[in-house]
Amino acid sequence: MEQTIFADTIFALSSGTLPSGVAVIRISGPGVKHALVKLCGIVPETWRAELRKIRAADGGIIDSGLVLFFAGPKSFTGEDAAELHVHGGKGVVAAIFGELGGLAGLRQAEAGEFTRRAFLNGKMDLTGAEALADLIASETETQRRFAMANSAGQQGVLYRGWRARILQARAMVEAELDFADEADVGDTASATAWPDMHQLAEEIEAHLASYHRAEIIREGFRVVIVGAPNAGKSSLLNALAARDVAIVTEEPGTTRDLIEVPLDLGGVKVLVTDTAGLRKNAGRVETVGIERARERAAAADLILLLTDLSDPLPITDGFGNVPIWTLGTKADLVRGIPVAAHDHVVSVRDGDGLDRLIGALAATAMEAASVTGVLPSRLRHVELLSRCKALLETALAGGRGLELRAEDLRLAGDALGRIVGTVDVEELLDAIFSNFCIGK
Repeated sequence: MEQTIFADTIFALSSGTLPSGVAVIRISGPGVKHALVKLCGIVPETWRAELRKIRAADGGIIDSGLVLFFAGPKSFTGEDAAELHVHGGKGVVAAIFGELGGLAGLRQAEAGEFTRRAFLNGKMDLTGAEALADLIASETETQRRFAMANSAGQQGVLYRGWRARILQARAMVEAELDFADEADVGDTASATAWPDMHQLAEEIEAHLASYHRAEIIREGFRVVIVGAPNAGKSSLLNALAARDVAIVTEEPGTTRDLIEVPLDLGGVKVLVTDTAGLRKNAGRVETVGIERARERAAAADLILLLTDLSDPLPITDGFGNVPIWTLGTKADLVRGIPVAAHDHVVSVRDGDGLDRLIGALAATAMEAASVTGVLPSRLRHVELLSRCKALLETALAGGRGLELRAEDLRLAGDALGRIVGTVDVEELLDAIFSNFCIGK
């Protein structure tokens, strides 16, 4: 991809909220060298940090800090870029921004504009840009590793490889269309293409089936606590969160809305949701909460069905095909008394069984979020991959002229190209890069 030439130079704080110990101001564009000379008096040797005084236009010293220059195209954005590492006071950064904004051709960057320029200059594809956004937003070790793997280009390599196979198949089909009278082509050239396209459709189908695993990594493993009123649901949530996030009283029906808490278990994000107690003849507001509980449980990855061992009440609700663990609660109230078997028995009051439960949750979440190969990490990917697979299946079905089947292959290849950003993606850029923070 040829370098895109931008007329303006952008700048932004890329190091986070002020005040801070150090603030990093990033600059990129054709006016970088001019800006460095105006503020610092020099353009440092590329990739070499220099300690310089940063001055205002009237000669007054704003601050002292490290100055780095990265000559394009060997920079993050692919164009001349620089960083000012200064003290992280709001006044310091505001003063430098004022000086930069006063220079002709310089303006503050929009969200994701540095990464957008990197994409347009061929420094990364769209999957790499999305992975960078995931890396910035990562909260757990599993999310970090997943984002790093994708930012290293694994997704792009896979999708470009699939697209190359489609282009090869399309070439064989079009060769038969255009050169059937040539001895080395003949009228059966396309026949060699279809077996690989059948195999590719199966590979894409298997790849699509792994999307939920990627959802768990990025969004969290969803655990929903259900049970009768006063079964100990809110107490369990508080115990898992190690803080009071839900109201606990002896009055039934205290929890009427969903209360969700994110946990980091074994490096995996786990979303635990407390719900309204399931019972009949509830009031109007509580009934709404019960319906929300049923809806959330039906969409969960795991349900914890709680039963108060000291006062067991049967729950007859169905939750589809969601795995269910039965938990006996308030074990401290029934010591020495035979109780029905459960997957786990816990006492929030004295902590019995909680470590075993948390360990089991962590192991289950880690298994659900385990990565084997490349996963489709965005709904955008799923939609385009599904379109590609459908077009391949249409082409494979036969019963239509080779011209139409060749067009199916062209559109299938374009769908893959749109994932990595090699085909007609201009309308996607604003949506993708607007989710980035300023300065990235």
